[in-house]
Amino acid sequence: MLENFKDRWYICVRENLPLSRSPVMAGGLFAISRKWFWELGGYDEGLQIWGGEQYELSFKLWQCGGTMVDHPCSRIGHIYRKFAPFPNNAKGDFIGRNYRRVAEVWMDEYAEYLYKRKPHYRDIDPGDLTEQKAVRQRLNCKPFKWFMKEVAFDLPKKYPPIEPPDFATGEIRSVADPSLCIDTKFKNQNERFNLDVCLKDRPGSSGEQKFSLTWHKDMRPGKRTMCWDVSSSENQAPVLLWGCHGSGGNQLWRYDMDKMWLVHGGNPRCLDHDPERRELFVAACDTRSETQKWNFEHVNRTALANWHHSGVEL
Repeated sequence: MLENFKDRWYICVRENLPLSRSPVMAGGLFAISRKWFWELGGYDEGLQIWGGEQYELSFKLWQCGGTMVDHPCSRIGHIYRKFAPFPNNAKGDFIGRNYRRVAEVWMDEYAEYLYKRKPHYRDIDPGDLTEQKAVRQRLNCKPFKWFMKEVAFDLPKKYPPIEPPDFATGEIRSVADPSLCIDTKFKNQNERFNLDVCLKDRPGSSGEQKFSLTWHKDMRPGKRTMCWDVSSSENQAPVLLWGCHGSGGNQLWRYDMDKMWLVHGGNPRCLDHDPERRELFVAACDTRSETQKWNFEHVNRTALANWHHSGVEL
């Protein structure tokens, strides 16, 4: 292990690999001058338990004259618990309190975007902010607008302050057999899903049949961060669930309102199914195929008509 580390480090030094700027980092995975750390006020002692320190330290470092970079040869181990030892509401919403502290001290007018996403944060008492605001004044720190324009200028492309609306939402019902809907049944990563009888037609039954064609141009069940994913190029390739990455590719989907197609990928294939076996897959698009037609419950026609100028850049 030591020899491997030495080899990697030698390659980095010999080839003079460039450092890349990083707008935000995890709150405990960094190297910094002790003198500079304490000039910045160290960690905000008003932050409780965990959460928020990564933003607080990153924002004030940049806004107060510092620079944060990723070294291409750095190797850091970080061991997480499998679960939190206590829930966030055990001592009140401490995460919300921490985030509000950071927003009130460092984010200026951009704090409003946080409150629009999390309105209840406005009602949380952030505690005494006197010491943190004094650090900002003493070091003559720049406004958050500067941070967004000069450091995090490309983040709004992936993480817009106000998320665009979904292209379509709700159940997805087969035209070939209107009794069948797509159902992911709360499955996990790398698991295939298919169709089942529509939940609206059998009250009291369980399943996962509400989907969103999001502004990321991917398909997500409910509010989960799992996405429909097709990695196989074979005929009748299965559709699996995979963690959403927001970069198109295997997870790129579009709904064609006129043809009622759910089109996958840049080299398009269409979502298809076998009603008898209730099996779901993608296949070459065919205007004659009824099994490739789908009724998406709620369609945002305005957003879909503006497909090529909305959502993520692909």
